Amino acid sequence: MDEYGWAASLEMPARDAVRAGWGATVAALPVGSKITGVVIGRRPFGVFIRMDGVPDAIALAEITRMPLGMDLPALEASTSGEVYWHDDRNHQVRVRLDEWQGAPE
Repeated sequence: MDEYGWAASLEMPARDAVRAGWGATVAALPVGSKITGVVIGRRPFGVFIRMDGVPDAIALAEITRMPLGMDLPALEASTSGEVYWHDDRNHQVRVRLDEWQGAPE
């Protein structure tokens, strides 16, 4: 398997559905909310997460929030984190993964 890519067995939410549901996503996941989900995309800058209970939304955990010496989770890995920002331009919920909490930065 390539280090970066998209999970073949997990679908990305439709772009139109993500945009249409953005207001509901922000209301359902205020800053500080805990999320769980599955990694559906792995890129050099971070991972995209399909969140449980919010099928028309996508989360992004960027490496800028990842402590030194840690790795990005693998494709299709279950993960959890905390919402720290809503990116209105890209309709993404930005999260810091729980596994990154408490590690030296």
